[in-house]
Formats: sequence, C-alpha cells, structure tokens
Amino acid sequence: MSEKLRVGILGATGMVGQRFISLLENHPWFEVTTLAASPRSAGKTYEEAIGGRWKMDTPMPEAVKKIVVKNVNEVESVAAEVDFVFSAVDMSKDEIKAIEEAYAKTETPVVSNNSAHRWTPDVPMVVPEINPQHFDVIEFQKKRLGTTRGFVAVKPNCSIQSYAPVLTAWKEFEPYEVVATTYQAISGAGKTFKDWPEMVGNIIPYIGGEEEKSEMEPLRIWGEIKDGVIVPAESPVITCQCIRVPVLNGHTAAVFVKFRKNPTKEQLIEKLVNFKGLPQELELPSAPKQFIQYLEEDNRPQVSMDVNFENGMGVSVGRLREDKVYDWKFIGLSHNTVRGAAGGAVLCAETLKAKGYIQAK
Repeated sequence: MSEKLRVGILGATGMVGQRFISLLENHPWFEVTTLAASPRSAGKTYEEAIGGRWKMDTPMPEAVKKIVVKNVNEVESVAAEVDFVFSAVDMSKDEIKAIEEAYAKTETPVVSNNSAHRWTPDVPMVVPEINPQHFDVIEFQKKRLGTTRGFVAVKPNCSIQSYAPVLTAWKEFEPYEVVATTYQAISGAGKTFKDWPEMVGNIIPYIGGEEEKSEMEPLRIWGEIKDGVIVPAESPVITCQCIRVPVLNGHTAAVFVKFRKNPTKEQLIEKLVNFKGLPQELELPSAPKQFIQYLEEDNRPQVSMDVNFENGMGVSVGRLREDKVYDWKFIGLSHNTVRGAAGGAVLCAETLKAKGYIQAK
C-alpha cells in the first residue's frame, strides 16, 4: 500500500492517547498526522503539551514531537486533515457521545476507546476475533446519522479481554454461569505509581462502573443484529468483582464456569490454542498470530512474564482445573492498555479498513 491513511487522535495527551501514538509508530497502513486535545493543550507542540507526562516505556516518536496540537472541540478543522480518528477523549459520557457523533457527521469514521457509545444500539462494539460481523450494523447507523462514510465504532472494556475470548472459544460446550474476579492494573485508571503513590502495596476493592461493564459487555459482543440494532445474548449469566491491584499493566481474571455439556480438560485447551478469527485469517498488521496461549506451569500466567505475549495483543490462560462447586476454573491475563485499549482499537480500525469501511477521503 503506497499511501497511508491519515489518522487523527482525539485525546492525544492522555495515557491511552499516548499508547495510540506509540503503537502507530511505523504502522504499515496508518500515519498519525493530527493530534487533538483539550483547549489548554491546543496551540502547543505535542512535546510541549506532554511536558514530563510521557508515560510509555518507549520514547516519544520523533514524528509527533513537533505536531501542533489542535483543539478537539474544533471538529471541522480537525476532521478536514484526516481520513479517520481514534477517540480517547477525557470528558463526560454525554460530551463524548456528542463529540464522537459530530466527527462522524463530518464523514470521518471514529474508532473509539471510550465507553460512551458501547450501548448505543446501532454502534458496533467489537473484539475483531469474536464479532467482526457486528460492523454490518454501521449501515443502519449511517442512515440515522445521515452520513455516507462517517460512523462510530467502539471496542469493549479492558477488563473482559482476559475471559470473554476464552468463553467464546468454549462456546460449543455451552457455558451458562460464570463467576469472575478481575485484578486490574493502575494504568487502567490512566495512572502510574508516580501519579498514584497510595496504590503501592495496596488493593482497592472498587472500580466505579467496572463490575456492570464486566458482566454485561460480553453479552453484547455475543449478541446479534436484528432490525438494525445489536440485541445482546441472554447467556451465560456473568457475575463479577473488580479489584484494583498494585500492578502497572495487565488485568488478571480468576474465573469459574458451569457448562451444559461436559468437556474434558484436553478439549478445553485444544479449543483455546486453536481459536482464530478474521484478523488471523487476513494477517492484519496488529493481529496476534496466536490469539490465546495456554501455559501448563502452576504459577502462570504472571504479569511480569506474560503480559506482553504477542506484543500485548494475545491472551494468556493457565491453571485450568476442575472445581468442586463449578465445573472448571482458570486464570486469564491480558494487557489492558494494548489489547484492552489502544491496541484493540487499532485492530478494529485495521479490520474496518480490510472490510472497506475506512478509506482515504
């Protein structure tokens, strides 16, 4: 592909915005040409706007340092310079809904990391290996918005990535009841230990809104399109607790499952390691070759050893064993700001491009 698509990042100065920038450095299809953030950052170079707040492990890419940050609220001005945008803005839910639709109405596709549109009935919420067919609802959304190429698509919450793909791989065994406890990294709150020293050696047993998302969003992913909207699945029933733990990156889940059918351990593992989706078939640039790995050791997966599996785009599973109350239990691990946030959105954008929804203006 000779001409790369021009990408804008809305909310470019926050942690997820920074992760987008680092992931898109040298991307074969996409080039970051426009950065937008709050009015207080507008008019500064990106390097000036960030100051000492660069939170990634890798250095700030040279290509973005001198880009002058635009005011994210100047929708027409930002949209005129890009083929599509990634959204990671830090605003109220209503403000996010309004600004993302405003960008879509300029005929600019929006691939969002935010939760605001996850339950808008005609907005697809997609893990590309699981439900890329939900992108078909975009045609109905365009009718509502009055657009020909502009739309909003979202990726789901970071906390579900360590168990929803696993349950999808096991679908034929009919899981019907799930208990999950997620142990979530501080970067999920956009913070580092420097920003949040009280998290050192601490656990907080509450993350606002997270349990509802963790219980309900998988059902929407497993739903189907009916009459131009996505209707969530009704099963399995999921109950969840979400705990903030003193880890920088990586959400771990301890999960218990009841099945209507009676799989063996060998069958369950075989389904995990062979689970593939459209991104693997199309060999998309950000797609992990191995989506889910199974680790035999009793002490795996571990954040320090496994969070960057497949460049943070893969899911690690271990400790699969029979349970006295439920049928089976396991531990899952995923990278919350790569697969769970910016990386998941980049893979959505690659899938949308491959399906013809995102093109040069």
